[in-house]
Amino acid sequence: MKTPTLPPFDYTPQPYAGPSADEVLKLRKQYLNPGLFLYYKKPIMLVEGRMQYVWDDGGKRYLDGLGGIVTVSVGHCHPHVTAAAVKQMETLQHSTTIYLQPRITEYAEKLASKMPGELKVCYFVNSGSEANDLALLMARLYTGNYDIIALRNAYHGGNASGMGLTAHSTWKFNTPHSFGVHHALAPYPYRGPFGYDDPEAGKKYANDVKNLIDYATPGKVAGFIAESIQGVGGFVVFPDGYLKSVYADVRAAGGVCIADEVQTGFGRTGTHFWGFETQGVIPDIVTMAKGIGNGAPLAAVVTTQKIAAVMAQKVHFNTFGGNPIVSTIGKAVLEVIEKENLQENSLRLGNYILEGLKKLKEKHSIIGDVRGKGLMLGIEFVKDRATKEPAKEECAQAVENARELGLLLGKGGLWGQTIRFAPPMCITQADADFLLAVLDESISRL
Repeated sequence: MKTPTLPPFDYTPQPYAGPSADEVLKLRKQYLNPGLFLYYKKPIMLVEGRMQYVWDDGGKRYLDGLGGIVTVSVGHCHPHVTAAAVKQMETLQHSTTIYLQPRITEYAEKLASKMPGELKVCYFVNSGSEANDLALLMARLYTGNYDIIALRNAYHGGNASGMGLTAHSTWKFNTPHSFGVHHALAPYPYRGPFGYDDPEAGKKYANDVKNLIDYATPGKVAGFIAESIQGVGGFVVFPDGYLKSVYADVRAAGGVCIADEVQTGFGRTGTHFWGFETQGVIPDIVTMAKGIGNGAPLAAVVTTQKIAAVMAQKVHFNTFGGNPIVSTIGKAVLEVIEKENLQENSLRLGNYILEGLKKLKEKHSIIGDVRGKGLMLGIEFVKDRATKEPAKEECAQAVENARELGLLLGKGGLWGQTIRFAPPMCITQADADFLLAVLDESISRL
């Protein structure tokens, strides 16, 4: 088999003259918290990025198949985004919401234009964890109820409330959390009781939410929160009709419906701009981060006028939320997605790659499942297709092999058994072919 090679790219990175990776690793161990984890047996140090590619300190180029953990949406150092940010930095770097400031309102208007229904009111924060925390606050204030339904296999952040919503032991510290949170059965067709061949799977999984409301709550709830496609959980796509059934039951119990679009938003699924649209629903509150700012610390909660009004009961303030620089970046990101047709690119190349992954599944028995939408694709590794025993070590080694060949990938799932592919949405056909060739080679080396 011929070793895959990266497509040509007309860009020369700057010569790197900084500290070595070994020096940086030594300083990191001395000065950074040990809870921060690293990928790869020999950690990689990235020093430059351009569009879908990054370079390490030795000048080696990689296709960034993880996009900074589903964060770099339009491309590393995209010229339009960078130019807008630099111009704003030279004009006004910071102004809080206690003063009028044009950038935040311009961006809010642009973002609201992308939202369906009455979802038109924005509150900007700095991260997805903050956004989900604020969404819970709004839900509880608006409904007067406390209980929240979340999903097993979900991830919603590392702060106290986000950890409470999260249902992966990997990410949950042994401290008090999850007060009032009930976790329903994950709508996970590959591992759950209702599989891909069951046309009623969506409704059957949704029944567990109704069961929780009836048995584990006062019969009234503040809300339901779900990622539109589970990210950390391994890019799990819900069966058709799932959210429609759940939303009806939650609203009947007095709750609001929250869509976590931190990883699925901004055209990544290809067919729609928002992941929840693939299920034919409109939530009451939407949280977003990561791809919203292409790497800048920007996040948002978008809701209706009626729900947003509850925040005026008290003083609530976010020092950096809607900062002029990040607002400028957020608006520029939306402009690039529109101008460069990145949603359409995600659909076309996502479908192409998914078909290629299905062929790899036929060839390699270690692949138990391939799934996803657009440029958000998962490859689940199992030791045996009958038992579905997770192949954690093999998945990790495949990721290592891909790195050697010039492709950076992510891992997901409770056992780290799923490769996650979520690159910048500007990848090309040649990149897609390179990805499939690298995966084939990486798995063959196992």
